[in-house]
Amino acid sequence: MTAVEPEPDAAASLFGDRIELARAYTADLGRRGEELGLIGPLEPPRLWSRHILNCALLAPLLNEGVTGDVGSGAGLPGLVLAIARPDVHLVLIEPMERRVDWLRHESSELGLDNVTVVRARAEEARLERPLDQVTARAVTALVKLIPATAHLVRPGGEMIFMKGSKVADEVEAAAKAIRKARLRDIEVLTLGEGITPEATRVFRATVD
Repeated sequence: MTAVEPEPDAAASLFGDRIELARAYTADLGRRGEELGLIGPLEPPRLWSRHILNCALLAPLLNEGVTGDVGSGAGLPGLVLAIARPDVHLVLIEPMERRVDWLRHESSELGLDNVTVVRARAEEARLERPLDQVTARAVTALVKLIPATAHLVRPGGEMIFMKGSKVADEVEAAAKAIRKARLRDIEVLTLGEGITPEATRVFRATVD
């Protein structure tokens, strides 16, 4: 088993009094993630900086209410956000059974009472109430992600998607999907400069 990256100094400031939960989750993911197919063999040595802190940067963008995380997988960003923002209820939407089992087990082990796990593909998910916000990380391009998630979000709610360096190209390619979903106030944010090794780009838009 590859050793997990030592905790960076920025972790304590990002998680505040929730840092012990973040440490427990990171240790669990580092210990079992590769075996369960949640992370690749190269990830433990950069688990904190590339994944945990990267996801925690999104926490200040969440509003109180209900946020969905589509394709939650290992819990990145869903479980990280649930740890960082106990005032927000996270609905983790994931189609693969073994990943659903992990998400349920881990949220229970960590005592996260602000997490609900739903086994479904985003396109087929039927939730008890519309989401105030929806997020996703490393799922698919905006041209597919926007139509897959638009039905989940209430009017006036937000899409907050973590994207790579080519996000501007994705926005351009998704122009038709953006119009069809009636998105407004579209912006691309850059987070984490000076905090994480690579800046995080976020596509944010309001559903009209």
